[in-house]
Amino acid sequence: MIKKNVLDMIVIDNQELSNNYFLLKLAPVDSSQSLPYAEAGQFVEIRVDKSPTTFLRRPISINFIDFDNNELWLLIQKIGDGTKALSQLKISDTLNIIYPLGNSFGLPEAQKSKLVLVGGGVGVAPMLYLGKVLFEKGYTPDFLLGFRSSSDIVLMDEFKKYGNVHITTEDGSFGEKGYVTNHSLLNEPIQKIFTCGPKPMMMAVAKYAKENSIECEVSLENTMACGFGVCLCCVEKTTEGHVCVCSDGPIFNIEKLTWQI
Repeated sequence: MIKKNVLDMIVIDNQELSNNYFLLKLAPVDSSQSLPYAEAGQFVEIRVDKSPTTFLRRPISINFIDFDNNELWLLIQKIGDGTKALSQLKISDTLNIIYPLGNSFGLPEAQKSKLVLVGGGVGVAPMLYLGKVLFEKGYTPDFLLGFRSSSDIVLMDEFKKYGNVHITTEDGSFGEKGYVTNHSLLNEPIQKIFTCGPKPMMMAVAKYAKENSIECEVSLENTMACGFGVCLCCVEKTTEGHVCVCSDGPIFNIEKLTWQI
């Protein structure tokens, strides 16, 4: 089991990528301290100090880890008071995080056929680090990323470093029009699908995978207040009973979920 760390991090960059998304780049306050190892699919819990209405930590997927430059990247969508407060952080501000939390994506043992990484909206976040890990193991993954419109597309150049990028937009302003499950890429033979995004999207991807006998893992985004399986906010029903997504997940094989039953 990877050790959980409570770390003070310094903001080294805060990039507004669109009206809805921003990218925080963090480094240890102590520059001599190396970032602890984390696996693809894990997440952090951030303490939000500058929002009087935000009492609990906020769970955020690990978007990328640049071990060469000792940087942790977090792609965040501005939704409520907590994330809006984070979007206003300045360079040299500090954040307290618990890192890393949760389990990770299961990596294929045999390098065969096609691996497709499906992300929707801010659910594209964990796909970048996963793509990097797969690329370094000799794979060329296919990223299938869905957004509402071209103005929401983020980190395209980063994804292109690690695989083939395919885009859908709901309004047809970029890539193929429609949802990710309508994309022509899914007509090709696929070995495994990894996905994260809105639950209806993940359920549709899981349904497609099951109908086509494709192995599939999903990253659930249930409300996670503590990150340790104590508060029971994130309980999910599985074939093995009720589990806490933050401690037993957030990554689940769809065969263990009850979505298709």
